[in-house]
Amino acid sequence: MDELLTVIAELGLELHPDRVRVVASKIEILGSVEQFGLAKPAFGPNANKEMIARLDEAWQGTDAMSPRDVATALRGASATAVEQENRGSVELAWTGPFTGQVPIRHTEQVLIQVIDAAKNRLFLVSFVAYQVASIGQALSNATGRGVQIDVLLESSSRHGGKVDHDSAAAMQKAVPSARLFAWSDVDKQASGRYPGVVHAKCAVADGEIAFITSANLTAAAMENNMELGVLVKGGNLPHELHAHLDALITTKVIEPIGD
Repeated sequence: MDELLTVIAELGLELHPDRVRVVASKIEILGSVEQFGLAKPAFGPNANKEMIARLDEAWQGTDAMSPRDVATALRGASATAVEQENRGSVELAWTGPFTGQVPIRHTEQVLIQVIDAAKNRLFLVSFVAYQVASIGQALSNATGRGVQIDVLLESSSRHGGKVDHDSAAAMQKAVPSARLFAWSDVDKQASGRYPGVVHAKCAVADGEIAFITSANLTAAAMENNMELGVLVKGGNLPHELHAHLDALITTKVIEPIGD
């Protein structure tokens, strides 16, 4: 029974909701589990045959669920998977020593995933940016798809910032169409306290997928340092982050570089 429920849950994650509806409608009209073969074509030609075989074997091994029960369970598993996706998923990203104890994706791989996912808009935030070939290529590909790229960086010391390297100039050279921003000096000084710096690091695409990380846009961060981040897909957070960054522009907390 446990194996049958496990396979049903996996199918709810694996299959598109429309496909689940077709499969469930075929299963619920079966006379018994022995007729399961009649419903197999409903899974489609590209379905995971091993998973279907597991469902068949697990169901044949128990008489606790009727065809209608299995169909209902499939619909429930699919609805749960959709709800989970809407709430959002979170994955760890890490650069540094690998222990093999926990499956963790590499920082550079995750950042490129976010860049590649962008269809219309991409917003990057980093303290510094040195040219990283793979990231630069991904950004160039994004501009080729017509993606608007916005980048918030800490200003160089020549422009009142805290870093010697002119990241804005490097980014402008690598991605000429990108809109570059810096923290407004007026806003920095408004509190009367010691001026802060742009120390946040993130990437968000279309308000749908976001990467929040300790890593700067540098080769050291992508290859050598210990860096930790989370990739968030779906849910409210990517949308809220993108909206917040946009609001920083409209309220002139951050301002275009060169204007």
